[in-house]
Amino acid sequence: MTMRTVAESGSEGGPGSGSATEPALELRGLRKSFGEVRAVDGIDLRIGVGEVVALLGPNGAGKTTTLDMLLGLGTPDAGEIRVLGGTIHDAIRRGRIGAMLQEGELLPGATVRELITTMSALQPKPMPLAEVIEYAELGGLLSRRTDKLSGGETQRVRFALALLGDPELLVLDEPTAAMDVTARRSFWATIRRLAKAGRTILFSTHYLEEADTIADRIVLLAAGRIAADGPTTEIRAAAAARVVRFTLPGADRDELALLPGADGVEVHGTAVTMRSADSDTLLRALLDRYADARDVEVATAPLADAVLTLTEPGGSTPDKRGEVAA
Repeated sequence: MTMRTVAESGSEGGPGSGSATEPALELRGLRKSFGEVRAVDGIDLRIGVGEVVALLGPNGAGKTTTLDMLLGLGTPDAGEIRVLGGTIHDAIRRGRIGAMLQEGELLPGATVRELITTMSALQPKPMPLAEVIEYAELGGLLSRRTDKLSGGETQRVRFALALLGDPELLVLDEPTAAMDVTARRSFWATIRRLAKAGRTILFSTHYLEEADTIADRIVLLAAGRIAADGPTTEIRAAAAARVVRFTLPGADRDELALLPGADGVEVHGTAVTMRSADSDTLLRALLDRYADARDVEVATAPLADAVLTLTEPGGSTPDKRGEVAA
């Protein structure tokens, strides 16, 4: 198992280690405090060119502070940041890094076309506007004024602004906030196209199913440190549990909870979901006692379980949207 924990994580680990190719992003000993609060507490991270990496963690884990520093919006108290072999400011000046942040208003009163055309003119080597419009799906919004856009439409314009410099590294902070399901699916399909073309993507999200589906790798922060770093499958396996789902007429939660291997039971009508660290034992007992159990499924525990296991042992429960409840 190649997943790295806090103690094992280092700047030489992770995909791309040992390669002669310069990484897209490298953080070494990054630290940042606000008064007595240490928001970032010694982060070492290396991201290879072309990787799609999700930066996850509960509120207060240090995600936003880390992203701010690697975009030059905050100054580290200690440590070093290298972007595509150079400094942050060099990457920004040359348009090699693009960012889509949660906060910040669009220029009021301007149309979408006016905004992106003006901002494009400021880039040293801009991406062709036709490509930007296609990637961000702005065709139907160009004549709209920015203060008349919905939340999801505003996100699409922010994405377009991030692409204008034709960046090699894209940093996305909660990029699908306010987007509906269709828009989110389309957005991530575009991100995959960009990654396939060799661009590096670093994103944060509270929608864990997005990270589970999209990311090549997950970096999990807790209390300003890297709690785990590895492929999604390995992060999920850290929950050390399986989910068993089945249909059972007349299911009784209290009785099911007594089965060997049962760690948790949810009953909704005839639909039952059980968690277990020993699913083999649970299945044998279940089928032996309940001959009418059917439609049995066994799956790895959801990513949310692993996130909570690695960052907040005994903490809160994922809510119905698959987010980590803070």
